[in-house]
Amino acid sequence: MKGGIDLGGTKVQAVVLDDRSKVVGQAKRSTPTEGGPTDVIAEMAGTIADACVDAGVDSSALTGLGVGSPGAVDGDSGIVTEARNLPGWDEPFPMAAALSELVHCPVRLGNDVQVAVDGEFVLGAGRGSRSLLAVWWGTGVGGGIILDGKPWIGRGAGGEIGHIVIKLGGARCPCGRRGCMEAYAGRAAMETKARKLVKQGKRTNLFRIMKNRERTRLTSGIWYRALDQKDAMAEKLIDRAIAALGAGVASVVNVLDVETVVIGGGLGTRLGEPYVRRIEKAMRPHLFVPERPPNVVPAALGDLSGAIGATLLVPPTLLQ
Repeated sequence: MKGGIDLGGTKVQAVVLDDRSKVVGQAKRSTPTEGGPTDVIAEMAGTIADACVDAGVDSSALTGLGVGSPGAVDGDSGIVTEARNLPGWDEPFPMAAALSELVHCPVRLGNDVQVAVDGEFVLGAGRGSRSLLAVWWGTGVGGGIILDGKPWIGRGAGGEIGHIVIKLGGARCPCGRRGCMEAYAGRAAMETKARKLVKQGKRTNLFRIMKNRERTRLTSGIWYRALDQKDAMAEKLIDRAIAALGAGVASVVNVLDVETVVIGGGLGTRLGEPYVRRIEKAMRPHLFVPERPPNVVPAALGDLSGAIGATLLVPPTLLQ
């Protein structure tokens, strides 16, 4: 048995896989919104414990645990920095060592989006491709790259597609800079924009749905429900996001000329195939070689892409 955790800005998703890479247990909790690294890590430990209960095994049965984390991840040292989507993560913190103490098994770290990409490449929508760009549309906009069959992470922060600048001096991004694709398409930035519009007197059902669903943030499910109700503000902000994604993703394709683009993440998965097709359509005007576009597909592993991909971090030596 091995475990995987997908740590996101709004949720912690955990899975337990058997020796045939079949999911035998899973669990999900909300990511803490207050506190600091120790609070986040305690919630991660609790989530993988829940997944073990679902699998009918004790957590001591895990031979290893892989974690996909936001921020700049040093897999060798197990330290995470620049994780701005997590509360109080202002300084480098030894996530792997701290989590290992709680779960009593070896822990290996990878970038949250890259491990999801690896999962899709090995077990999901990217099988058979030699080059791949994954776009994870969720709280932020993450990306991952496979070139010539191998992950490309640069010096540790490769694939940060959300921070491609699509408009000079544009909207403020959660990263603090201006004009990033994430400033228009990231769910957190979209919520900030929606709140500003409400203060200006604009009407929307988004926050009524949020209250009725007993949520504190506009989750992917809330956006889905608002779109289903033809909410004008939700439609306008999603249209804005799709236009930004089309320009940004096409720009990366123009540089790398990948075979396949996989769309996943919380919003990408929840909105599904129709919105993947809309992103594909929004890309076309920006492609340098429009007559030879990449294959654009939804993530096959759905909401579990990150957690399943994280299990691939567990080296074979730990499975013997």
